[in-house]
Amino acid sequence: MNEFAHIFKAYDIRGLVDVEIDADFAFATGVAFARFLQIEREPGTIVIGEDMRPSSPVLADAFSAGATSLGMDVIRIGLASTDMLYFASGKLGLPGAMFTASHNPAEYNGIKLCLSDARPIGKESGLVTIENFVREGSPIALRNVGVEKQRNMLEEYVDHLLTLVDIKNIRPLKIIVDAGNGMAGHTAPAIFARLNCEVIPMFFELDGTFPNHEANPLDESTLTDLKLAMIEQKADLGLAFDGDADRCFLVDEQGVAVNPSALTSLIAHRELIKRPGSSIIYNLISSRAVQEVINENGGVGLRSRVGHSYIKKMMAESGAIFGGEHSGHFYFKEFWRADSGALAALHAIAALGESDATMSALLAPYNRYVISGEINSKVADTKIATEKVENSYLSDQVTMDHLDGLTVNGDTWWFNLRPSNTEPLLRLNVEASTQAQMETVRDAVLSLIRG
Repeated sequence: MNEFAHIFKAYDIRGLVDVEIDADFAFATGVAFARFLQIEREPGTIVIGEDMRPSSPVLADAFSAGATSLGMDVIRIGLASTDMLYFASGKLGLPGAMFTASHNPAEYNGIKLCLSDARPIGKESGLVTIENFVREGSPIALRNVGVEKQRNMLEEYVDHLLTLVDIKNIRPLKIIVDAGNGMAGHTAPAIFARLNCEVIPMFFELDGTFPNHEANPLDESTLTDLKLAMIEQKADLGLAFDGDADRCFLVDEQGVAVNPSALTSLIAHRELIKRPGSSIIYNLISSRAVQEVINENGGVGLRSRVGHSYIKKMMAESGAIFGGEHSGHFYFKEFWRADSGALAALHAIAALGESDATMSALLAPYNRYVISGEINSKVADTKIATEKVENSYLSDQVTMDHLDGLTVNGDTWWFNLRPSNTEPLLRLNVEASTQAQMETVRDAVLSLIRG
């Protein structure tokens, strides 16, 4: 049963359809999840959503059958973005399961699980137990079979989003939305029908084979069509969603991709105007500008490890009102501390619509430094390679920490080097005051890593 080891990731379950994940596996996981929920004394109903991949309904059916075989009831909400599943979990106070492989290619699928009120489940908060239950197989016990029901929650989801961001008085905007044939093609029409915007849809057809480009806007090459359309259509704002639409990336009116840290800063600024003195979380590969903006607006900045389970846990413990990750995940206290690409997009639209400025001008105060983007290096031993880098900086006038990998802070630059959870890779992020300095630091660290 060791074949499950690489399917159960740090924060979710993901693998190749019919090779690693099939209906039998989904049934066993439904049983395992039901057992875990019973141990956790969670409510006796699971809410299930699914994305547009051809395998998602089949896997969701099997998972539901497994869960109901142990006496759990199920509410199927059908086609949904991941943040819509989190909404359903929060609104109904129920644990949830979302069938999606997010931005992964068409041949993959997976399951994102949460406890009631959209509380995260990861390796450190239950996923290992669920994996072990899958390995053990279904317990033999006589139980009443649970009931499966259907419920369409799309309009309720949109209603809730629009209580969190005031878009009533925005000026008319022209917005291009690239759904990447993913779930934003289902949710965006319902959201934008309520806004004072002209929407130009791109790739709204739900198609889990991703015929136009991968639904992974973190890879800037997937934004090519949107960038060109922004120039040709003279639009005000471009939005690109990943496959399950829990992440949103912006393209400005010049066809330039927006640094996610700038969007984190913008939303932090807006949220601190509403609730001065509050805490804001950002992960440690975010720009230094984020902490500066939080300080300038009277907030308390909290630095987190990379990964949604860490940010959500820190939000719960600190009472933070907002959290941003450089990967395009944005978390909101009023959204059960869950991440929502749609809610981040609404903040950007509201800020732009309340201003006479362009998107690039609106974000200019938050773009203070030059960042490298994440650079991956394959190494034989991540620990030895990291120690080599650390030792080379011990005599310099720097500070270091090991919150997540190695972070080295100079006066006008910093870099973070952290290992992948699943591969023999080191991930490098560098930021500096100038392009030349960023390149100097980047090249020095890469030469140490790559020898």
